[in-house]
Amino acid sequence: MTELSAQEKIALIKQGLQEVLKENIIIDVIEKEQRPLKIYWGTAPTGRPHCGYFVPMTKIAHFLRAGCEVKVLLADIHAFLDNLKAPMELVAHRAKYYELAVKAILKSIGVPIEKLIFVKGSDYQTGAKYTMDVYRMCSIVTEHDSKKAGAEVVKQVANPLLSGLIYPLMQALDEEHLDVDVQFGGVDQRKIFTLAAEQLPRMGLKERAHLMNPMVPGLAGGKMSASDPNSKIDLLDKPDVVKSKLKKALCPPKEVEGNGVLSFVEYVLFPIAELSGKTTFHIPRDEKWGGPVDYSSFEELKKAYVEGELAPGDLKNGVEKALNALLDPIRAEFESAEHRKIIELAYPSEAAPKKKKKEKKIGTGYVAKKKAEAVADGEAKVDEAPKEALGASVEDALKKLAVDGQ
Repeated sequence: MTELSAQEKIALIKQGLQEVLKENIIIDVIEKEQRPLKIYWGTAPTGRPHCGYFVPMTKIAHFLRAGCEVKVLLADIHAFLDNLKAPMELVAHRAKYYELAVKAILKSIGVPIEKLIFVKGSDYQTGAKYTMDVYRMCSIVTEHDSKKAGAEVVKQVANPLLSGLIYPLMQALDEEHLDVDVQFGGVDQRKIFTLAAEQLPRMGLKERAHLMNPMVPGLAGGKMSASDPNSKIDLLDKPDVVKSKLKKALCPPKEVEGNGVLSFVEYVLFPIAELSGKTTFHIPRDEKWGGPVDYSSFEELKKAYVEGELAPGDLKNGVEKALNALLDPIRAEFESAEHRKIIELAYPSEAAPKKKKKEKKIGTGYVAKKKAEAVADGEAKVDEAPKEALGASVEDALKKLAVDGQ
């Protein structure tokens, strides 16, 4: 593979992004310092990863092709801080599942993972230096600014916890402690990126550039979310489930705005095809409707869709075939006993549903709420959460963050 020029590297890094903040930092590193650009992408291991993860994985492929050093942050402590989306006893197992899932996605689209660096937040976020930086940032960032920064990322509830205010501060500080030039994420992270750009220099730390992917609409319209099964396709959904979900997906004829199926073709399937050297997207259409057709670019496909030459049903069939081809190696990898065990540990309620116990009533009309979910929904206080969700002590919490003592 031929070496890219500095301009080609910068163009590839920016390709398909919605926004780039402080591009001059990227240019200085690549053109003036002539060294690999250091980038990190973080993900909090909460709900199960879905097909929307193909979008950042495609960009990671671009970064690696451009000679960048890429770190993947498995933000286990962040997952816990976000209104107990991942109780402490599950965080370590979910972090492991996420690492395996990210690697499986990258391998399925032909991206070498040897140069990727995986880091768990708990590997460094419990250290004295990081903790002191959190205190320092807490002393200069207001409650209003922190809440605003996390508005599109941290779960919003009626009675927000302090943990949700610390979350965006830590994400900003991760740039410094991971020693990177750039943080990459979805455009929903913009307010946290802005907080980092404003506050890190006030602490005597250098400012970083920020790269933002567009948000791909879900199958039911709106944001694709791990918590909404109707909006997304899971990485391990069976072929018939993929077909069923796509069949029900919102895909109005001739309409582009908010069309999750069309957006998936634009931001996932065409870029992935380009990575493998392919130049067309195949639609397996019935002969009575014109027969199979290949589109050489997304713009060509979109034009055909808007003009009614490509029907929603045919588009869905093409997406179904292409997506199942991407998911086949991922599903096969997670058929192993080792991988299945990790899933069972990470998502026990999904793997083996337990019989619901009858809730104990105390007094008249009062139902005791002891579950972490009640805290997450703002219906209970933190001191009513079970010790399993919080850890009974600092030592216990740190122990729960490790799998098999690692």
